[in-house]
Amino acid sequence: MTGRVFPAFAAQPTGLPSGLSPADRALDLALRRATVIIFAAVLLYFGLQAPAFLGQENLGNIVKQSAFIGIAAIGITFVLLTAGIDLSVGSVMYLAPLIAGFVMRDTGVGVAGGMAAAVAAGAVLGGINAIFIVGLSIIPFIVTLATLFAFRGFGAFLTSSRQFDFPPAIRDFGLAAIGGIPVPVIAFGLVALAAHLVLTRTTFGRQVYAVGNDPAGAVKAGIPVARIRGVAYVISGAAAGLAGFVLIAQIGRLDAGFGQGREFDVIAAAVLGGASLFGGVGTALGAVVGATLMQTVNTGLAFTGVNLYLQPLLQGGIIFLAVLVDSLRQARQAMRRRRTIRPLQVLSRDGST
Repeated sequence: MTGRVFPAFAAQPTGLPSGLSPADRALDLALRRATVIIFAAVLLYFGLQAPAFLGQENLGNIVKQSAFIGIAAIGITFVLLTAGIDLSVGSVMYLAPLIAGFVMRDTGVGVAGGMAAAVAAGAVLGGINAIFIVGLSIIPFIVTLATLFAFRGFGAFLTSSRQFDFPPAIRDFGLAAIGGIPVPVIAFGLVALAAHLVLTRTTFGRQVYAVGNDPAGAVKAGIPVARIRGVAYVISGAAAGLAGFVLIAQIGRLDAGFGQGREFDVIAAAVLGGASLFGGVGTALGAVVGATLMQTVNTGLAFTGVNLYLQPLLQGGIIFLAVLVDSLRQARQAMRRRRTIRPLQVLSRDGST
């Protein structure tokens, strides 16, 4: 694998290179911890503008409202780690819970069965992406752009573009709490913990990073690159299905616009959390922070009464800042590698240099 820098939350050594000046060490540390620094600055700014923003109830609502985006962002992180992209997550968030709703209505299964159906449907939809991307070697952007429209169109066909109402039990589930912690937050935490353990404690997780960092090297090392990439899309689909179900559990109904455009929020959350669009860089915990940061910004802008038309501009600025930081981090690392690589010496015929 190449020596690319992993973000602050990655399960990689976080010590700074030796021999750097204090200024360079401080800059490297700031780049490694950029997401946390941005998060702290956002909290401080909105806290000063509106003291109630930092209240326990409001902070709890932020985490709860970011749960569904965070779950999907964790899933898409697996795809980004393999240098792929999944533009269909918003449509999967729409279609997978819809299929679960039909299962609940027609079979009488409870909320647990409906959740399992949503996850399974999402995994199948992710598998469809994998077939075209891995099996037929079609560019991921093209495939997932096509399935973005295909999945949503199929859902519109099933409902005739009408609203679909879920059983009241699912609404009770979404409003429930265990030990004072809302169920959506618990689901968010469990998904984050499971993904973190997979990426940091399993062979599969190490292989995901290897594929994203150096696909050719991964092939030479005997890693089943095609299978790893395919599983990443299945995980992304399953997570998107669960994310859609978690959101449905909070509102109780699904309409034609449900999940529309959410793919951009999900990708942005993963990138804000340190995931690279070029593969090999990203963590589950980073996706958690990215999703929570996005919701924090949205809530803070509402608290401070910022013009609704300016909010997307400010959100885009924060995302641009995160991407810029990632580019600077990679550029510095590449420059450092060039400085440490010794030039090849040509041997003469008598063996001297």
